[in-house]
Amino acid sequence: MAQKPQEIPTVFRIDVSPTASEANLVNQNKKADSEMTALLKQLVAGQNRQNEMLEELIDQMGAAQRQRAAELGQWREANPALARRCRAAAEALSQVQTEFLENITIDIKENYENMLDGDFALNEFVDRYGPRLAHLNGVLQVLSQLSSVAPANNQ
Repeated sequence: MAQKPQEIPTVFRIDVSPTASEANLVNQNKKADSEMTALLKQLVAGQNRQNEMLEELIDQMGAAQRQRAAELGQWREANPALARRCRAAAEALSQVQTEFLENITIDIKENYENMLDGDFALNEFVDRYGPRLAHLNGVLQVLSQLSSVAPANNQ
């Protein structure tokens, strides 16, 4: 009962000849390589665009910083006595801030368990020290900026 090769359905036929599988493998590798190359080119293009955007952002931020520094320098030149008084006030206020922070840390050390146990103690602490600390820091920052020594122009 031998069957002829032509009678076997094509579903059950497998081509195992080396030329067909090698050609198929080469085509698959070429296709994978071209897809990989295309993806890598897209990645490089995206990174180049991102770098361009970062450079623009740095340029804009740098321009704003330079403008602010120039304005502060002009203000200090126009008001040298006031700039010196701002410096003295900033140094004195810095000592006040240090003492204030010392009091805050002592209060925290003494009452941290109460703050952990309930919201009332924590809210009381924040209400007591938060606004003063925020305003003190804001005033100190303004005084420090107005009194700081202008950087040397290297441009």
